[in-house]
Amino acid sequence: MQLAGAHVLVTGGSRGIGAALAREYAGRGAIVSIAARDGTALDRLATEFRGHAFVADLLDPVQAEALIERVESAVGPVDVLVNNAGIDSVGAFHATDLSMIRDIARLNFEVPMVLTRQALPGMLQRRRGHVVFLSSLAGTAGFGGLAVYSGTKAGLNNFVASIRMELKDTPITTTVVAPGPVDTEMWDRLEATTDYAALLKRLRLFRLLPKASPESVARKTVDATVAPSRHVRMPRRLLVNHLLREAPTRLIEGLTSGVVLGPQIPAADDVD
Repeated sequence: MQLAGAHVLVTGGSRGIGAALAREYAGRGAIVSIAARDGTALDRLATEFRGHAFVADLLDPVQAEALIERVESAVGPVDVLVNNAGIDSVGAFHATDLSMIRDIARLNFEVPMVLTRQALPGMLQRRRGHVVFLSSLAGTAGFGGLAVYSGTKAGLNNFVASIRMELKDTPITTTVVAPGPVDTEMWDRLEATTDYAALLKRLRLFRLLPKASPESVARKTVDATVAPSRHVRMPRRLLVNHLLREAPTRLIEGLTSGVVLGPQIPAADDVD
């Protein structure tokens, strides 16, 4: 994907990984739109790189369904959709508030599917597009205390694997970004949770949780968009988690090789 002049939409783009992604895409020559609930933070960030800010509460189904059309009407077709917006909750599942369960499931899992569904028809028609999904190391296995978050990220991984099979005969590509700990407010909240301290202490003992910066995640993600690459996996020392999770997907891809599973795009020479 050539980024110079491409239009990139980053959800959850007001802070953390989202803000780092927006800056990195803009630095590579892209036209960047960012969407989040915090209008003040969005405007301040968009001013840095002459981007476009869209205040949107993606927990509202109406706003989520309308976002792609709203952004494209104002700025132009979205070439790269970055599904970054997400939330987490730490603690025993049986004590988790039902409203929090619904919010996490909606923002982490339902919203990326909705936005991708809204963006794909235009991408297919234009024969150009890339979709990025921010998953997590927590999506490779169950993590006690992160049941809802881990479940949504695992679901997201399987969703992307499925649509990748459908899109294999088209020019549309995908990337799943699955980092471990990242130096953001979300990770700070996790470390501050007393109930999770024992697990983190054990994992640190085995040096399995090096903390990445948002900027390093952003660089690798943008590199994967350009390549394009189907995965960004961090940290490398836990690569076995990702490979084991990916093995059944590779098996299904092999078994369905040559089978038409999705849209067929005519060759450029065949288009009037």
